[in-house]
Amino acid sequence: MGRLQKYMALCGVASRRKCEEIILSGRVKVNGQVITEMGYKIDKDKDIVLLDDRIIKEEENKVYIALNKPAGFLSSVTDDRGRKTIIDLVPVQERIYPIGRLDYDSCGLILLTNDGEIYNKVIHPRENIDKLYRFIINGKLTHDDIEKLENGIDIGGYVTRPCKLKVIDEGKDSSYEIIIHEGKNRQIRRMLESAGFKVIYLERMQIGKIYLGKLSRGKYRILTNNEINYLKSL
Repeated sequence: MGRLQKYMALCGVASRRKCEEIILSGRVKVNGQVITEMGYKIDKDKDIVLLDDRIIKEEENKVYIALNKPAGFLSSVTDDRGRKTIIDLVPVQERIYPIGRLDYDSCGLILLTNDGEIYNKVIHPRENIDKLYRFIINGKLTHDDIEKLENGIDIGGYVTRPCKLKVIDEGKDSSYEIIIHEGKNRQIRRMLESAGFKVIYLERMQIGKIYLGKLSRGKYRILTNNEINYLKSL
């Protein structure tokens, strides 16, 4: 027996949190009965689960993908406004979904999968997974600016956790690398805005031990066995 939302995530429907929202919306039936109860348990070998009156089954073929997201694409499966999403860039047969997000104007490494367990391992806040970004701003950060950012800065009702900053190049426009462990909405842009700067370019280079490397913008690759085993070990 297992929780319904967990089973749906294993079926590649969406992340576990999103599956909970789907259940609450009344779109899920078990053996013909609408279920809106959180924590409802099923027997995957006996029970029939339907989403929007279509039977869903656990994905047998697990897919693990690294994509170099271009700016101008949403980090979502669909968009009700018809905008382009990263799923448009990854033409695989399996129903996959992104692990975490990159905002619309940002680019770089994003992972996609249909493995709900891997999703939860990577996305869970208890995991201190380093995420390396490169960003460019107009002007340059002072020593005090860097110290404030590294020690934690208020981004509007939330103080960020300590991070690491590295100077790459400074001038009229300056570039830096930053390592954070969190994934708040537009976090790096909001951190720099709180310090008085506007980010004009933002790219994610690394998630834990998985690197963007030389992957071209808009292209994707299948993760190696070593990378998959790393994610499973988290």
